[in-house]
Amino acid sequence: MTYDTLATDIAACRLCADRFAGTATGHAPNPVVWFRPGARVLIASQAPGMRVHKANRPFWDASGKRLREWMGVDEATFYDRERVAILPMAFCFPGYDAAGSDLPPPRICAATWRDRALAQLPDLRLTLLIGAYAQGWHLGGRESVTARVAGWRDHAPAVFPLPHPSWRNTAWLKRNPWFEAELLPVLRARVREVLA
Repeated sequence: MTYDTLATDIAACRLCADRFAGTATGHAPNPVVWFRPGARVLIASQAPGMRVHKANRPFWDASGKRLREWMGVDEATFYDRERVAILPMAFCFPGYDAAGSDLPPPRICAATWRDRALAQLPDLRLTLLIGAYAQGWHLGGRESVTARVAGWRDHAPAVFPLPHPSWRNTAWLKRNPWFEAELLPVLRARVREVLA
């Protein structure tokens, strides 16, 4: 399968239409496809949020700004699909539950598309695993996000487990100062090396 065919098929996917219609947001699927062959950095994340759903651009919110700071890249580099692939565990915003919290990414998305998408990215040299769902899929096991991120040296320099860059994790960052002091300088250096 060619990249163009795969990207077209993912963009047209409606596997979760009934599921999304039944959420508190009652929205239609809108797969956000943001990768191309040749990319060297993979950002494996959870699922788009509502802002991404509306903008058709991944990490188009405050969490994207924080993630770019963590990586040490500017917006143009981050959104260059031929250098950075953003491949979430689900391509669509999964909706909110009745309490207004994000629903988890539907498993059917990764089961249907993930291996085919990764096969289009043979030049990857660095993978950032953001959050529990991406870490579980790529690393296996049942460790907590904190344990996986604390064990980052076990996977570097090819893989860096990261917490979600959401503002909701600001307290986590304060409780774990080693993340900014020890992990981020190594991550930034590795991103520079891979993208050079």
